[in-house]
Formats: sequence, structure tokens, C-alpha cells
Amino acid sequence: MHGEYKVPGGKLVVVDLDVEAGRIANFRLAGDFFLEPDDALEAIDRAVNGLPAESDSATIAAAIKAALPEGAVLLGFSPEAVAVAIRRSLNRATTWRDYEWQLIREPAVSPAMHLALDQVLTEEVGAGRRQPTLRIWEWDRSAVVIGSFQSLRNEVDLDNAAKYGADVVRRITGGGAMFMERGTAITYSIYAPGDLVQGMSFQDSYAFLDEWAIIALRSLGIDAYYQPLNDIASTKGKIGGAAQKRLGNGAVLHHVTMSYDMDGQRMTEVLRIGREKMSDKGTTSAAKRVDPLKSQTGMEREAILDTMIGTFRGLHGLVDGAVTEDERMRAEQLAVSKFGDREWLARVP
Repeated sequence: MHGEYKVPGGKLVVVDLDVEAGRIANFRLAGDFFLEPDDALEAIDRAVNGLPAESDSATIAAAIKAALPEGAVLLGFSPEAVAVAIRRSLNRATTWRDYEWQLIREPAVSPAMHLALDQVLTEEVGAGRRQPTLRIWEWDRSAVVIGSFQSLRNEVDLDNAAKYGADVVRRITGGGAMFMERGTAITYSIYAPGDLVQGMSFQDSYAFLDEWAIIALRSLGIDAYYQPLNDIASTKGKIGGAAQKRLGNGAVLHHVTMSYDMDGQRMTEVLRIGREKMSDKGTTSAAKRVDPLKSQTGMEREAILDTMIGTFRGLHGLVDGAVTEDERMRAEQLAVSKFGDREWLARVP
């Protein structure tokens, strides 16, 4: 069995192994990482050989750590990365290039319709009726999007949201609230089969699915990096955040909103950002936490999007696609019956 795992921001980890009588055998680790001393490689191989094939990632990583010589240095990878590659080999995980990725970049729709499309298109990928897809959102109005488990009244000042004409909607993924105005955000969704992130923890998969975006931002001169669990940041401040949901049919929804431009004062009027969160982030101002892409690059939003799409295409392949009529009809129905419904919005009052 063969498995590979490209560490986000790091090196490629490659494993080859057999399974004999339910245990890992003939294990060999390779890759373009750095490791000192040389005999640490053999120590890792010995630690993995003989482990039960059903061992989880934590068990495998712990065995590797215990076997490493004192003072061993691992650069560009970690015991956890080796464990991910092993689990991917045992579960026959796929890679980006195993699929023909489609691009959906269509005119603006309502916030509720965007959330409905996320659910429908993820379901379609899981059912095998749609190829894995990258979709770029266009906002036709201001919106506040809250996480699936957030309290509506604790997170949003509804009077100020109404004053600024912002729709308030609840998505199916977790995470925090976001305030966007037309033309001030870059939002994308990835709809992928679960096999693409097979063997990864949620934390690993966040960085894995957004590595292409980090590469694109760095090509624009931004010192971008992934800040666990779900933030895309730079040395100048937070750029955006990701959220993810894995459906019962195995498909993964992963979406990201990055700030292109922002009215910090208006954001703090619409969102109720608690003192506890601010203290955790080491700042007293929500507006100062975020440094938008416009100020970091001086580029037009469309130019940044073109760079991002070009980066994805170069790394993983991408062909133009579109929402089908059936998908659009189902999403329109969901936009009214679920995402436009007060009961869903206030399910956590």
C-alpha cells in the first residue's frame, strides 16, 4: 500500500507498507523532508512495523515519538504527518489530481441562496452526480452569516443589521459570525469527496484544503499562513476564516471568507464580539484584528480572484462548470424553506 501527504507549508511524506495478519509490515518512510540524525529514519520504520493496521493516527504518532532518538530534529514534517500518510494508505485515500475539478463562478445571488447552494452541491458530490467543485461566491447585498451553533441574539445586533440593509442568515457549518458588504469579501466553497481527506483529523484537513489559497496569497507578496484551527492570517493581521462540514454521504463542504475591504466601525456595530474572544486574540479591537487584502496588496478584487483561480488550476486542474437546472431548483426551494425561514435562523435564539 502506498500513501502520500503534503504537509501544508511543509514537505512531502511518502509511505509504503504491507498488511500481514492484521499488522503493518515492510514499512518504509520517504520524502523531501529533513531529518537528523540519519538513523532516526530507521527508528521510525521500526516503530511502525508491527502496529495493528487499525491503529488510529494518535497511536501511530505516539509510537513514532517514543522511538525517536533523543535530540532528533524533524524539519518540514512531524510524527503526526507520518501517521496521516499511513492512514491514507490504509484507507486508499485519493489526491487532488484524481478528480476533474469544476469551477463555478456565476452572477451574484442572495445570501440564503448561497447557503442553499452549499448544501445542494455538497450532497450532489457525495451522491456521485457532480464532480468535485470549487465555487466562487458573489454577494448581491450586505449579509451577516452566523455559525450553525451560535446564539442569534448574542452574536448579532439585529437593529443595526437592519439599518445597514444586511440579511441575517445561519449556515450549516460551525464557526463564528461574519459581516460582509457587497464587493468587500472573497468567498469560496470546495465540495469534495471524503476520500480526499481520508485519514486526516478535522484540523489537518482545514490546512490541507486551503493550502492552494495560501500559495496564491504568497504569490501576491502576502506573508500568509494558516493559523489553527481555521484562520488564514498574515503578519499584518487576520485575513479570513474557514468552516467545514462532513455530510453523512461522505462529502465534505469547506468554505472560506476573506476580507478584501471592510468598514471596521460598521462591523462592530452589527456584530456583538465579546470581551472573552477579544482577550483570547490578544487585542481590544475587532477591527484591528483584521487586515484586508486590498490594503495588503493594493490590487483590485477581481485580479486577486483571477490569481487564486489560476493557482488552483495550476496545482490541481480546473475546468469551467455551472450549476445545473435541477441543482438550482432544489437550492431555490431550500433558500426559502430552510435558510430563509425564521425557525432555522433562531434555532439557537
